[in-house]
Amino acid sequence: RRAAASREASRRKASRRAAASREASRRKASRRAAASREASRRAAASREASRRKASRKAYIAPIRELIMPIKLIDDLSERIVYEIARHTDGVSVDLLHGVLAEVASRRTLQRRLGDLLTAGTIVATGRGRGTRYRRAVAYAPAPAEPLVVAEPIPAPEYVPLFTGSHDIVEYVRRPLYLRTPVGYEQSFLDAYVPNDTYYLSADLREHFHRIGRTGEELHPAGTTARRLIDRLLIDLSWASSRLEGNSYSRLETQRLIEFGQLAEGKDVREAQMILNHKRAIEFLVADATAMTLNKQTIRTLHALLSRDLLTDNRDCGRVRSEIVEISGSVFYPLGVPLAIDPLLELILLKADRITDPFEQSFFLMVHVPYLQPFIDVNKRVSRLAANIPLIRHNLCPLSFIYVPERAYIEATIGVYELRRTELLRDVFIWAYERSCQSYVAVRNRPEVYPDPLGMLHQATLTEIVGEIIRNNMPADEPTIRRVAASHAEKPSDVEDLNRLTHRAFASMHDGNCAMYKVKPREYLRWKECWNG
Repeated sequence: RRAAASREASRRKASRRAAASREASRRKASRRAAASREASRRAAASREASRRKASRKAYIAPIRELIMPIKLIDDLSERIVYEIARHTDGVSVDLLHGVLAEVASRRTLQRRLGDLLTAGTIVATGRGRGTRYRRAVAYAPAPAEPLVVAEPIPAPEYVPLFTGSHDIVEYVRRPLYLRTPVGYEQSFLDAYVPNDTYYLSADLREHFHRIGRTGEELHPAGTTARRLIDRLLIDLSWASSRLEGNSYSRLETQRLIEFGQLAEGKDVREAQMILNHKRAIEFLVADATAMTLNKQTIRTLHALLSRDLLTDNRDCGRVRSEIVEISGSVFYPLGVPLAIDPLLELILLKADRITDPFEQSFFLMVHVPYLQPFIDVNKRVSRLAANIPLIRHNLCPLSFIYVPERAYIEATIGVYELRRTELLRDVFIWAYERSCQSYVAVRNRPEVYPDPLGMLHQATLTEIVGEIIRNNMPADEPTIRRVAASHAEKPSDVEDLNRLTHRAFASMHDGNCAMYKVKPREYLRWKECWNG
């Protein structure tokens, strides 16, 4: 019995071990299979992510090339110096690249900064990521005619009307059923002969040239617009969007453009419209020297202005192939899609041949919306395209600031239904005169830039001036040099401190001595002692 019990115990023990071994093997095989499935799933997910990324790149690349190619502008160094000069406390590489990312890569920017440092155009302080760049005083030319931006003037309810406009207003205000339905008439375009036919009279063109002249006509194209870019981005983006019913205020537009701050309670499409204007204006200004009135330029403008605002993004920058209607009008745009493309080319060909920039600008405002070459956003394209001739000739830009919406809409309908331009001409006159009032030209007023060395040694200079005055020392060469040497952190700073101290005493009086922490009575006592 004992032997049988022992054998049975051994058998059961062996059976349990075998069962445990099989279970362990099964669990191990199960874990391996699960790990293999997880690895396969991750590999599949990685391949899918790579495929989607490649697909997005393949889709976005041509759009980026169409919308805003990264292109080195001819005056990149000048633009860099301009951006640095705007920041009197210095500017970092990161901030500069954020402003110039669309026209230069970071490496190109760093290379140009190195060239400007070598040339002495700018100076650098700090090290590593704390390096800040400032403009050198020696590179501070006084521009021929800097523009001083004035505050906008409130808008009236309507624009002043001249001869031939009153009957247009009377007609377009009739109910729709009392107005005659009309379609697109190519004869309206055919009748216009560049430099022979004029929508704007000679006196009016001369008036525009007189009030729009900036004194920079001989400078490279786009000089004026680049100098006004900060204000122009806000004014034109807001005013043009407002004519489309956008409810953003000018202050909300400024916050959106400068800080990316969305207005509370506003439709996100309104913010998109404004940001699209900003990108389109930057496109016009950045490439002003090479900008031409051709179909590619107009299509690019439309792509930028309509981005994420159309049902199908493929319609951005594409001439329409569908029939469109105009709300609030009995005008029916051209319904033959195959004819639109050649007519758009004809419009741009005629516009390019017009020599007067104001006539060119107004011609585009008339014929681009009248043709309706795109499925939507045509008037916005015409308003920005109207600025191309003005930007190219360095004239005051047309911002449409506070243009009465009703006057603009009725003037456009007058072109649609009557093929008459008098009311739109009155709107153009009022809009351009108001733009020139907002960007007032002031002659012979040089720009002033802080001395980087003065900013660097400001604290030390204050100590030197204060010590000389409070100790009743003479402000002569030996004294100033001796005191400067005692305060200089390194011997190479003595000459700079000596020059800065001489300049400080040469311009000091009891009204500005507080800049050096010197009280007026201390200065007057010192002056009486040494200057009698």
